[in-house]
Amino acid sequence: MASAALPTPEPGPVPAPAPGPVPAPAPAPVPGPAPGIGSAVGTGGPGPAVGFGAGLLVVQPLRRKHCAGCRRGPLSMLVLEDAAPRCLDCADLGHLVYLPRGDTALTRRSREESGLSVVVVRFNRRKGRYEREGVLVEEAALARAEERCLADAEARRRRRARDARLRSAQDAHFAELFAAEILRLFPGCPADRARGIAAHASLRGSGRVGRSAAGRALSEAAVVFAVRASVRHVDTPYDRLLMSGVPRYEARRLIAADVETLIRTWGEDRDARTARDGTAA
Repeated sequence: MASAALPTPEPGPVPAPAPGPVPAPAPAPVPGPAPGIGSAVGTGGPGPAVGFGAGLLVVQPLRRKHCAGCRRGPLSMLVLEDAAPRCLDCADLGHLVYLPRGDTALTRRSREESGLSVVVVRFNRRKGRYEREGVLVEEAALARAEERCLADAEARRRRRARDARLRSAQDAHFAELFAAEILRLFPGCPADRARGIAAHASLRGSGRVGRSAAGRALSEAAVVFAVRASVRHVDTPYDRLLMSGVPRYEARRLIAADVETLIRTWGEDRDARTARDGTAA
């Protein structure tokens, strides 16, 4: 089977030369490949096929073309042999199946599994070049490649599930540590409330204080910040003030006394223990 050459886009009208001295004739151009295509497609041009590697190429034509051999058409794909379009059957490629571009792993594995593979290209008028649209491979090779990709997908799914379980366990453990630190700093805080504050502040991906570097280190400032925020939203009319149009800083000023009262109440046991033991709690 002869190698395939790509059609060169038809040139536009040539403008009439301006009057003047006749320039010396330029050397006759050497027949070469279509734009972006080299000798790998049988054009006789120098060098390898640019951007497509060595091997056969099949074209998706922009215009209606019929096979020069069997006269079938219009052809969705063709091979040029001696400047004449041939259908895939006449070019001995009819047993191959088309795999559109898009899945890099599937394309690579299909070509690895296939004894014969062909790159399919189409001319892009706007960019003025041929672009890869997919490949033709053996049907059995495509099936084997799909099985390999499915096996990889299943392995990735299992790994994601394991990672999710690990992250969930880590998050639960950290929330317990955070709640314990809340209860250490605020012994008067109900245990259920401390766990709720910890779960809210340490939610993965939330960007809240529990996910900050200080929060992950269980610094006292971060824990107190999380408790204050919870008291502000749950135990005071702060949210209602915001909804009624009160500016944020004014709303905070109005509920500041209530927040400090509850914070002080929750921390009284700790202060009493500190005074009794003479050490920091």
